[in-house]
Amino acid sequence: MDASDLEALARAVAMGTMTPEQLVERVHLESVADLGYAQVDTGRGMRTGVSEVIYGAGKTASQIAGIVRAMLDAGQQRVLITRLDADKAHELERLGCDVTYYGDARAGVVGELPEPDGNGTILVITAGTSDQPVAEEAALTARFLGNRVECVSDAGVAGIHRLLRHGEQIARAQVIIAIAGMEGALASVVGGLAACPVIAVPTSVGYGANMGGLATLLAMVNSCASGVSVVNVDNGFGAAYQASLINHLPGKEA
Repeated sequence: MDASDLEALARAVAMGTMTPEQLVERVHLESVADLGYAQVDTGRGMRTGVSEVIYGAGKTASQIAGIVRAMLDAGQQRVLITRLDADKAHELERLGCDVTYYGDARAGVVGELPEPDGNGTILVITAGTSDQPVAEEAALTARFLGNRVECVSDAGVAGIHRLLRHGEQIARAQVIIAIAGMEGALASVVGGLAACPVIAVPTSVGYGANMGGLATLLAMVNSCASGVSVVNVDNGFGAAYQASLINHLPGKEA
């Protein structure tokens, strides 16, 4: 069900040919495609502005293909599949799913990426090259959601001059995603330089005491810089989704 279908139902209520209760029931029934192995939320785009995204890990290629078909049949223009490995992407192609695979981001896109319509630019900064896979996921997700994206790589505080040389980009960004492992200091430093929201992404990059990203997560949560929020370990998708919501707020043109 798309916006025009919903408008037609609303007109039916206004004309008295449908009760409000029938409208609610109809929308509820038609907003879920029951595939047996998945309950596809086909009405999420109408409710939240962003259609459902497929988490590819743990699903078979045939299951992903079925979910994609249900989304496209419901009128969704494009589909993002996160945490998708190359073998599964090849299998999706064999099953007739027209997916573009982005290996660096470990993600696939069905359909075309949209033109940017956000208020400003989302700046993605990584502390080290080892954080790049998470940054690629964040950048692709942000572009998929209609944002202009700039990326700064390998600008960690161990050589802070590498970060400071990008001061102009930091100053003009609408939202910044700061991605780091180890002790996670990048987010605090960026938070002290930026006049916009900073979303920190801890990564699982680091030696033993990093504890798979837990040490970084705790460090970022304890940041002394105001305006820094934190998502889960390696969650580039979640950071980009939040950044996109901020970048699409009305009345916030850069």
